[in-house]
Amino acid sequence: MLKTCMLVAAVMSCCLTSSAARAQDTTLSLAIQGGRFQPAELRAPANKPFTISIKNGDAKPVEFESVSLRVEKVIAPRSQGTVRIRALSPGRYEFFDDFNQSNRGAVVVQ
Repeated sequence: MLKTCMLVAAVMSCCLTSSAARAQDTTLSLAIQGGRFQPAELRAPANKPFTISIKNGDAKPVEFESVSLRVEKVIAPRSQGTVRIRALSPGRYEFFDDFNQSNRGAVVVQ
């Protein structure tokens, strides 16, 4: 019985720790309106993973893409999506819409 209680306590402790860590994750918001990223520059904390929530308000799909962030995601018209980004060193990481390459932005990690 004692071993079972200890096992349950250990599992609950792990679950609570991972939930608390996820609750502290940074989420950045990015919108696409009129064929442009808004805002064109996002700021994220260094050495911590983060999420970018992307809302496409346009009538055309967009492909959020970044070589330096190692991510690409197609977002349907008038919908939204998310991308999870690994912990990054300080720097500037550029992204673009692969369907409209003049639409560009960056994540500044500090």
